[in-house]
Amino acid sequence: MATPRLSDLQERSIALSTARINIWSGAVRSGKTISSLLRWLEYVGRAPRGGALVVSGKTYDTVSRNVFGPLQDPAITGPAAAHVKYTRGAGTATILGRQVEVITANDEKAEGRIRGLTAAGAYVDELTLIPESFFTQMLARLSVPGAKVFCTTNPDGPSHWVRKKFILRQGELDLRHWHFTLDDNPALDPAYVAALKAEYVGLWYRRFIKGEWCLAEGAVFDMWDENIHVVDVLPPIVHWIAVGVDYGTTNPFAALMLGLGADGRLYFTREYRYDSKLARRSLTDVEYAQRLVAWMDASGHPRPDYVVVDPSAASFRVQLHQPPFGIASRLGDNEVLPGIMTMSSLLATDRLKVHRSCTGFIEEAPGYSWDEEASEKGLDEPIKTADHSLDGGRYAIHTTRAVWQYQLREPTLLAA
Repeated sequence: MATPRLSDLQERSIALSTARINIWSGAVRSGKTISSLLRWLEYVGRAPRGGALVVSGKTYDTVSRNVFGPLQDPAITGPAAAHVKYTRGAGTATILGRQVEVITANDEKAEGRIRGLTAAGAYVDELTLIPESFFTQMLARLSVPGAKVFCTTNPDGPSHWVRKKFILRQGELDLRHWHFTLDDNPALDPAYVAALKAEYVGLWYRRFIKGEWCLAEGAVFDMWDENIHVVDVLPPIVHWIAVGVDYGTTNPFAALMLGLGADGRLYFTREYRYDSKLARRSLTDVEYAQRLVAWMDASGHPRPDYVVVDPSAASFRVQLHQPPFGIASRLGDNEVLPGIMTMSSLLATDRLKVHRSCTGFIEEAPGYSWDEEASEKGLDEPIKTADHSLDGGRYAIHTTRAVWQYQLREPTLLAA
């Protein structure tokens, strides 16, 4: 089976990736990973002897999905796919008859896993997610004459060590770098490209569509428009999906009800908030559970499928599960950036609305901003203040995305 048609940029990156350090960076689905894997496959077939070959990534799951999945796909690597042997979670693989060490790098301790290794070549998946200490140690291990490393990554902030210490020093180091945008992959369906361009907005559009190493700055939800996103009348709700709860004792306690409308949009239909500072009285877990359940049942509609709770609120989750409540809650997915990206996409594509009664969410959304000090350090973090209803909403939406993502209407990109 023939390998996929390649763009000129992909072909050049394969032919010219002859430096000691070779980095493909840029947009999602832009063809950078396929290019790098075809080059890695070619390199393994001719790699110098006398040293180990290494494949690294953040976890075994990501390595299996991003590296060995494509390598074992005949539609991508042709007949060579039959000569790639790997079992998910294994510490070794075989590629074209050569044994390859699979070494994950999830934290700073990972650096110790490659000490003492003599390497003839390496492939690194998602380089920006790898600890700098691990990559530095790996470069030191590439001591066999002619050894090379091949890396792929999505862009991060402009202060990230990958950009500052390597990509920007392309003229100083034995290094080559290729920058990809979404339009550099000729194998993609134009309709899919258009959908991705509609779904990624703001910071993520610049990084994952244009492939830019850009700063997180300004409003997080810069697409928020109360005239568009806030509604006074709800459509019929065909699926009551979840309540998302951000637990607070000294900070406000907030809960948002999420439903799927008959029009194919998600709606925050109701909100419950309790601010102990304003009330001048803190509530116990039992009292919060009583009030939350009473609030859910007061609506007259069925309880939602899921109650998704702030993962830090362990005692409250236990209380909800106890009689007389008997509610088995789910831990909220607290991956902040992916959760923000999910909500941003829904708001920007007119697939999330908020009922006017959700006053906490409506007040918090326009002021939710990126932390400039964190951005200058290369970190993407929102300012942690006045975000309680937003966090509750994020838990409800991002944790249940597998439930609603195929039930929504087609995205409509709102005017900038």
